[in-house]
Amino acid sequence: MARLSSLSRSVAGKRVIVTGAASGMGRATAHLFADEGARVAVVDIGAEGVVAVVDEIRTTHGADAAFGFVTDVGSHDALKEMVAGVIDTLGGIDVLINNAGISLINSAFQEEAEYETNWARTLDVNLTAHSRLVRLCLPFLRAAPGGGRVVNIASTEAIVTTAGLAAYAATKAGVVGLTKSLAVELGRVGLTVNCICPGPINTGMTAGIADESKETYARRRVPLRRYGEPEEVAHMTVSLCMPASSFVNGAIIPVDGGMTIRHT
Repeated sequence: MARLSSLSRSVAGKRVIVTGAASGMGRATAHLFADEGARVAVVDIGAEGVVAVVDEIRTTHGADAAFGFVTDVGSHDALKEMVAGVIDTLGGIDVLINNAGISLINSAFQEEAEYETNWARTLDVNLTAHSRLVRLCLPFLRAAPGGGRVVNIASTEAIVTTAGLAAYAATKAGVVGLTKSLAVELGRVGLTVNCICPGPINTGMTAGIADESKETYARRRVPLRRYGEPEEVAHMTVSLCMPASSFVNGAIIPVDGGMTIRHT
């Protein structure tokens, strides 16, 4: 009997940008793409973290598997420089993973100067950078064999939210809206744009929460009764970039252990 399947599940040879790749979900995503044979641009703001992840990947997969770019994604000029460097190094871009993000206190009761500063910086990093980077990568994504892929990392804070994180929640909801709009517009030229909303994940952003508090929260709110791991998000991210996922476009996918569907 002839094989039913004709679409590949391999991302081998793909040229991938991962922002926020020095830690947490970004690091796991960069490693997983490299494990599957892709060539990865490791992008983050801290040189030490970028070098560490590049070295980790190269130790396993060789010098051609990963390349580091120290970049503040909140700066338009820095993004332009980074994309130019990726093109010089990799020769093209097949996949863009907009993962970089920050979470700064942003309360309605906050002192004005701090509120304004935190609001502006959060929007620049968590939302505006996504839009800018898609536009900067667009000519190269359009030229990608089989069609380019964009995956935006939002958060379940776009669905249910926490007091005192106004800018974070607003930007993550904005990423969902941006994803939908771009999916409609760029789908016409052969690109897919999808969004993942991670829930409670063991990352640097949640490292300050006491283990006891995490366990209590997970028992009360998460049907799987635990926090997720960065790799569990990374596998969904990579799956959306496989040729086999070519008809998935504009999807908003929670990776949260069922948290956002739980009523009681």
